[in-house]
Amino acid sequence: MKKITVSVSFDDEKLSALKMYLEQRGQSVESELEKSIDTLYAKTVPAGVREFLDLRSGIPTKTPEKKKKPVPSAVADSAPDGSDGV
Repeated sequence: MKKITVSVSFDDEKLSALKMYLEQRGQSVESELEKSIDTLYAKTVPAGVREFLDLRSGIPTKTPEKKKKPVPSAVADSAPDGSDGV
Protein backbone atom coordinates (compact mmCIF):
# COMPACT_ATOMS: atom_id res chain seq x y z
CA MET A 1 0.00 0.00 0.00
CA LYS A 2 1.03 3.57 -0.57
CA LYS A 3 2.18 5.31 2.61
CA ILE A 4 1.44 8.91 3.51
CA THR A 5 2.79 11.20 6.21
CA VAL A 6 0.55 12.35 9.06
CA SER A 7 1.45 15.53 10.94
CA VAL A 8 0.56 16.04 14.59
CA SER A 9 1.19 19.12 16.71
CA PHE A 10 2.81 18.42 20.09
CA ASP A 11 4.68 20.47 22.69
CA ASP A 12 8.38 20.60 21.76
CA GLU A 13 9.69 20.12 25.32
CA LYS A 14 7.44 17.11 25.88
CA LEU A 15 8.56 15.68 22.55
CA SER A 16 12.22 16.11 23.48
CA ALA A 17 11.67 14.32 26.78
CA LEU A 18 9.70 11.55 25.06
CA LYS A 19 12.45 11.03 22.48
CA MET A 20 15.10 10.89 25.20
CA TYR A 21 13.30 8.20 27.20
CA LEU A 22 12.28 6.17 24.16
CA GLU A 23 15.88 6.21 22.87
CA GLN A 24 17.01 4.74 26.19
CA ARG A 25 14.72 1.79 25.40
CA GLY A 26 15.93 1.56 21.81
CA GLN A 27 12.61 2.85 20.48
CA SER A 28 11.54 5.89 18.50
CA VAL A 29 8.54 8.19 18.56
CA GLU A 30 7.78 7.30 14.95
CA SER A 31 7.75 3.54 15.57
CA GLU A 32 5.59 3.92 18.68
CA LEU A 33 3.14 6.20 16.86
CA GLU A 34 2.95 3.69 14.01
CA LYS A 35 2.11 0.90 16.48
CA SER A 36 -0.53 3.11 18.09
CA ILE A 37 -2.18 4.03 14.80
CA ASP A 38 -2.16 0.36 13.72
CA THR A 39 -3.93 -0.53 16.97
CA LEU A 40 -6.45 2.28 16.43
CA TYR A 41 -7.05 1.07 12.86
CA ALA A 42 -7.62 -2.53 13.99
CA LYS A 43 -9.95 -1.38 16.77
CA THR A 44 -11.98 1.04 14.62
CA VAL A 45 -12.17 -0.35 11.07
CA PRO A 46 -14.44 -3.40 10.71
CA ALA A 47 -12.68 -6.72 10.05
CA GLY A 48 -14.36 -7.15 6.66
CA VAL A 49 -13.05 -3.79 5.45
CA ARG A 50 -9.54 -4.58 6.74
CA GLU A 51 -9.61 -7.96 4.94
CA PHE A 52 -10.82 -6.29 1.72
CA LEU A 53 -8.02 -3.72 1.85
CA ASP A 54 -5.47 -6.47 2.57
CA LEU A 55 -6.72 -8.47 -0.42
CA ARG A 56 -6.52 -5.39 -2.66
CA SER A 57 -2.95 -4.74 -1.61
CA GLY A 58 -1.90 -8.38 -2.01
CA ILE A 59 -1.37 -9.05 1.70
CA PRO A 60 -2.27 -12.67 2.52
CA THR A 61 -5.09 -12.86 5.03
CA LYS A 62 -5.56 -15.40 7.76
CA THR A 63 -8.78 -17.35 7.54
CA PRO A 64 -10.04 -18.15 11.02
CA GLU A 65 -10.25 -21.84 11.72
CA LYS A 66 -13.70 -22.97 12.69
CA LYS A 67 -13.81 -24.89 15.93
CA LYS A 68 -15.81 -28.05 15.79
CA LYS A 69 -18.57 -28.26 18.34
CA PRO A 70 -18.89 -31.58 20.15
CA VAL A 71 -21.76 -33.63 18.81
CA PRO A 72 -24.17 -34.60 21.59
CA SER A 73 -24.47 -38.33 22.12
CA ALA A 74 -27.76 -39.97 21.17
CA VAL A 75 -27.18 -42.48 23.95
CA ALA A 76 -27.58 -41.17 27.50
CA ASP A 77 -24.60 -41.62 29.75
CA SER A 78 -25.05 -44.22 32.44
CA ALA A 79 -24.71 -43.37 36.12
CA PRO A 80 -21.21 -43.83 37.62
CA ASP A 81 -22.33 -46.90 39.61
CA GLY A 82 -23.43 -48.71 36.45
CA SER A 83 -27.15 -48.28 37.09
CA ASP A 84 -29.38 -46.50 34.63
CA GLY A 85 -29.56 -43.43 36.86
CA VAL A 86 -33.06 -44.09 38.23
